Amino acid sequence: MTKIKVTLERSALHRIPEQRKVVKALGLGRVHSSSILPNNASIRGAIEKVAHLVSVEEVDE
Repeated sequence: MTKIKVTLERSALHRIPEQRKVVKALGLGRVHSSSILPNNASIRGAIEKVAHLVSVEEVDE
């Protein structure tokens, strides 16, 4: 199963609270922090909500 690496590229400060919660739920704290997550529909939906703040790349494991 492929996994995806999500990296926080822009700060979540000064964003609406829902977007800050999504960033935290993805396991991202500071700018340039990364998290490797399973590639499923719920994670993809969360990434769509904060797509302007993160970058995504696929990782094979």
